[in-house]
Amino acid sequence: MSDGSAGSPPQGNPKSAYFLSHADEEIERRTLAVMVDNEPGVLARVVGLFSGRGYNIDSLTVAEVDASQHQSRITIVTEGTPHILEQIEAQLLRLVPVGEVIDITKSKRGIERELALVKVAGKGEARVEALRISQIFRANVIDTTNESFIFELTGASDKITQFVDLMRPLGLVEVSRTGVLSIKRGKEKG
Repeated sequence: MSDGSAGSPPQGNPKSAYFLSHADEEIERRTLAVMVDNEPGVLARVVGLFSGRGYNIDSLTVAEVDASQHQSRITIVTEGTPHILEQIEAQLLRLVPVGEVIDITKSKRGIERELALVKVAGKGEARVEALRISQIFRANVIDTTNESFIFELTGASDKITQFVDLMRPLGLVEVSRTGVLSIKRGKEKG
């Protein structure tokens, strides 16, 4: 006997890991620093872990940090319930090329920064106002023409978002952001 739903999931089933049985828990934002072997396919395996389980990546940056050890650091910003975030960390540690997962968000010593390049076009008062706001945000002018600026801005993601929002009515043309970078204060590694 068929109920007409062949091939479709039963109603109430989650379409993403975010909606599993821990729905009463609050969603948290986490920044994870993942130390991996720098070899082909590692990034695809890490990203595949997220996409295969329905987890979202809000920000992703990758760079080699130790050429002699062939190690790279992947910084991932994601959101989920505490239970889901614990699962993400445990699943990352199970991947063979992953050496360490550091939750920067949980550390009182964690520092997060992002770099953005912001292009704004305008004349007259809009141009003057864009320059004035850039000084308040300590953005550097790295290129200028008679009709546009390109600003370089470093800081917390919220600061960059605020700056971009203020530039919209003044002639925002384009934004390029690096994604979140993170590190812990102090002399210890990690």
